[in-house]
Amino acid sequence: MRRAMLAVSALAVAVAATMPAHAKPTKHPTIKLVPPSPPPTPAPPPLPPTPLGKLGNAVTPSAYRLDVTLDPAKELFTGHAEIDGELSAAATHVFLHGNGLTIRQATATTVGKMLTGTWTLLDEETGVAALTFAEPLPAGRVTLRFDYDGVFNKGPVGLFRVKVGDDWYGWSQFESIDARSAFPSFDEPGFKTPYTVTLRTPPGLTAVSNAPELDKTQEAGLDVHHFAPTLPLPSYLVAMMVGPFAVAESMVPPTPQRANPLPLRIISPKPNADRLSFALENSKTIVGLLEDYFGQPFPYPKLDQITSPIMPGAMENAGADNYADNIIVMGEDAPVPQKRKFGMVVAHELAHQWFGDLVTPAWWDDIWLNESFANWMGYRIGNAWRPDLHIGSGATAEGFAAMGTDALLAGRPIHQAITMSNQIDAAFDTITYGKGGHVVAMIAAFMGDDKFQGGVRRYMAAHRYGNASSAEFFSAMAEVSGDPRILPAMQSFTDQQGVPLITFTREGAGTREGARYIAAQSRYARLGTTPPDTKWGVPLCLRKGVTRQCQLLDGPQAAVAITGTGALMPNENGTGYYRFELPKKDWNALIAGADKLSGNEALAVSDSLIASFQAGRAHATQLETLARKLARNPDSHASAAALNGMEMLRSAGLLDDTATSAYRGFVARLYAPMLAAAKLDLRAGAYAAEDAETMQRRVDMVGALANVAKAGDLQARLADAAAAYLGGDKGALDPMWFDNAFGAWVEREGLIGAQKLMAAALASQDPVLRPTLLGALGSSGKMDVATWLLSEGPDPKRAAEQAKSDTAGLRLSERLGLVRDVTATGGTRDLGYAWVKAHLEDLMGGAGGIFFSSRLPQMLGGFCSVERADEFASELRPRFAGKAGALELERVIERVRDCAVLQSARKAEASAEVAQLR
Repeated sequence: MRRAMLAVSALAVAVAATMPAHAKPTKHPTIKLVPPSPPPTPAPPPLPPTPLGKLGNAVTPSAYRLDVTLDPAKELFTGHAEIDGELSAAATHVFLHGNGLTIRQATATTVGKMLTGTWTLLDEETGVAALTFAEPLPAGRVTLRFDYDGVFNKGPVGLFRVKVGDDWYGWSQFESIDARSAFPSFDEPGFKTPYTVTLRTPPGLTAVSNAPELDKTQEAGLDVHHFAPTLPLPSYLVAMMVGPFAVAESMVPPTPQRANPLPLRIISPKPNADRLSFALENSKTIVGLLEDYFGQPFPYPKLDQITSPIMPGAMENAGADNYADNIIVMGEDAPVPQKRKFGMVVAHELAHQWFGDLVTPAWWDDIWLNESFANWMGYRIGNAWRPDLHIGSGATAEGFAAMGTDALLAGRPIHQAITMSNQIDAAFDTITYGKGGHVVAMIAAFMGDDKFQGGVRRYMAAHRYGNASSAEFFSAMAEVSGDPRILPAMQSFTDQQGVPLITFTREGAGTREGARYIAAQSRYARLGTTPPDTKWGVPLCLRKGVTRQCQLLDGPQAAVAITGTGALMPNENGTGYYRFELPKKDWNALIAGADKLSGNEALAVSDSLIASFQAGRAHATQLETLARKLARNPDSHASAAALNGMEMLRSAGLLDDTATSAYRGFVARLYAPMLAAAKLDLRAGAYAAEDAETMQRRVDMVGALANVAKAGDLQARLADAAAAYLGGDKGALDPMWFDNAFGAWVEREGLIGAQKLMAAALASQDPVLRPTLLGALGSSGKMDVATWLLSEGPDPKRAAEQAKSDTAGLRLSERLGLVRDVTATGGTRDLGYAWVKAHLEDLMGGAGGIFFSSRLPQMLGGFCSVERADEFASELRPRFAGKAGALELERVIERVRDCAVLQSARKAEASAEVAQLR
């Protein structure tokens, strides 16, 4: 337009110059020469609705290059991200993710042209953003580039940092949707691409990512760590860790599936340096067992296992797993439960390297398969790693615990549609892990181990380095099994909520060698509830003596005939995800032999008998008889479950004062002679040469006597040992006694002792001692201790005051843990709830991250009254509506109300029966 305007002006000057100077100009209409207006820039079309679930396939990323500067001593980090992708159609905007990031510049390069985009955060909760351009990006290849800043989190979400001793460390935790808080991304599991990561750190720090570090250079006073490109990964599996870590290195020897050694490192904060060799050596065995099961080598070129003091569990980042300190950091002298956790969790996370990392769900509605299968594998491979620890029975315990949640009317199936991103974290619950793992175990047992393994291998081979769905997993299983009923049977458990109840009634008198029953299925219901009618394809496996029999119960009922001698065990080896009900004669026969059941079967009997009582059928006398029998069972999982039924009566308020006193006397008479025979030495290493089962059974005896029977002499002995330990004699108390001893210390010493315990916790970086001390404080049940903790410690808005208090060194996760323990403990439950109500907005608004807020209602589940249930419904339900935690709140409301119904119906009867205990 500028050229046209200059031509008109030149013509006017030329005409004037040719006219005589005296000539009178002819009058013409006045013409104003106004530059023409530029055509208006077309406004970009309005954005379509914000995609709060899947982004869609407008852009398919193909590679990421991330260059991030991480100094964990600072609050901020900076980054440069480049994303190559394919644009399916011309567009003026791109939807993607970026939460809590300050985008300094965003550009798109396509067909040799670079356009600057405008970044707009559309949804603060989930981090959905739009990148908008003044003119359309053409379809085809595009590279998006971002320069940005972010903030380290205090809790284990996104990129987070913690000070350990005098040093700062940083870690990443991106599952499920927190990669978007570390770099702009298409943060969905269905997008798998290579990542090339560069981390810039202060000099001397160790940096870790998924792939091997190629080299380290220096630039602008920083170390620049260059990592090899990864194999295809979803964003939630990317890893970035920096700090002055202690590092233990070795190699996993070659195996029949892998020709070359695999580089292996254990990486942990410096205070843990002398306790990394156990994990280093034992991880090698677990890797080999997994390679043998999957029939293929470890999928990635190296394996780092990193620890953090505030991880709530563990995370399967490809080639760079992250764990809570106390899962990894230990020696051979560690307590049995800690070694059991190591075996199970490490096997779980390493199983994910194949099942989840190598083959990834296409969307979050299939994350259940990831976690359920890994949970089953964790117990299976953990048990193969150390059979002496009896890790496998833990899977059964977790599965039956899940039934307590699954039996509620408020709930969800294992496999559910996820349409909104704020629904994702609710899928990481006991239904996915406990129920899902148990269902996998049930199907594997019914199919047979070889066929199930064959199905797993077929599924893995078909989707290697890609994505897959649970339907494709089911299909592989059906093909290998050759039994078309397997598919609908599996789906009946994954796609429906609820717990099957198999009710056995005798058909005829039977004979000495066998018996005939009618087995009928229904949905289990607690007293006062009426669930919808539901039917499953139940793999029903029974045992009578040494005779095992399985059949698929896919109709309302079926005749069952089984030979053999002895009591009917309706859930052989405890692998079935169902509860059972028996005629009284069969119940009594089964209970009478409970001291000889395997750990898995003992847990099945305990769960079904407790469930029968909660449904209004079994009696307290049966629970008492089972307690006597299981207490003498040589399997530590079975003996640990001995008091489960009686403790249910106590915690549900079904025992009056007289019955409570009688119950404590019963526990004392039951366990005191057993402990006397087993001997008790609290000093460190006293039982180093003893087998794990004997050791753990003694610990459970002490717990029963100290915490249930309130045996004064034993409590005093434990408190004395705790005092000696706190006074500097570390040999006075073995870590296996920490829980009971420090609990007894607070019980005896009160508030002054609690304050000393807090000081000891803050002075320690020990990954076992520190959380145990804090746990003893939070669960003391003492009002003065709880009042001090809540007024001095956990308030997330009073950082300045906390910096001056005795609890200044508490981490955010520890503060929240104290609130949880105070609220979940009987004597301080009301006080804790009042604090939670007063700070609910802070707790839901990010104090602990969305993962914490989604589980926040769980701490209220110990109440037992209709009035509390009504209060939760009226006061909390509106505040959780549409947010993470809404489902958990509904479960809590139902659980609290059901408890009150049970208490009203059965307290008098249960108290009368327990009061007669001798």
